[in-house]
Amino acid sequence: MAQSYGNTGTLTEPGMDPGTDTTTTKRYEEARAAARRAMTTATQVPDQPAARIPADVERPAYTGFKFGAALFGWLITVSMAVLLTAVIAGASYGAGYVLDYTRADAKQQAGTVAVTAAAVLVLTLTLAFYIGGYVAGRLARFDGARQGFGVWMITLLLLAVAAGVGAYWNNQYDLVGRVDRPDVPLSNDMLLTGGLFTVAALVFVPLLAALLGGKTGQRYHDKIDDMLD
Repeated sequence: MAQSYGNTGTLTEPGMDPGTDTTTTKRYEEARAAARRAMTTATQVPDQPAARIPADVERPAYTGFKFGAALFGWLITVSMAVLLTAVIAGASYGAGYVLDYTRADAKQQAGTVAVTAAAVLVLTLTLAFYIGGYVAGRLARFDGARQGFGVWMITLLLLAVAAGVGAYWNNQYDLVGRVDRPDVPLSNDMLLTGGLFTVAALVFVPLLAALLGGKTGQRYHDKIDDMLD
């Protein structure tokens, strides 16, 4: 049905002859004007986002040690340790080949080589545990330090199991006695002291790295919570 948008004075109600009922025409015009004003002044209310639960309310449900996060962090730790060890071994072999550094030279500088090897080993494991702790803290969202401690604890437990199995097989087949150990020109006291320091560093330094990595991984979620609050 065609509608006229010209002069509003000529508008009439549909189905009526113009000029037959002035009162009805006037009311029809007022109704159209009121409808037009209502349409132009109406405001659309945007959809309100759902209320977000604050982080301090969610924390009791997600806090605590998460074995899954710690397990995946441990897997990353092992992967990074293997990768870094391979890179360092390749670089050492290449440097020794270029510098023509032989085994005889290493025996003459046994103390320096032992200290360097221990420092590189501690540094490698520290970096690996930091990355593993970061992954665990990132996955768990809360309590990143606990997740990093979990990564370290899983490693310690597996090492204890491996040591027990190794001791059993050594008692059965004397595996240690079959190993061709190099004759290192170092005294037993020096070897014992260096070994104790190395073991202590291998135990506590990676632990601190895992705790720090877990806290760093948690900071990602803390920043998001601060932005959304």
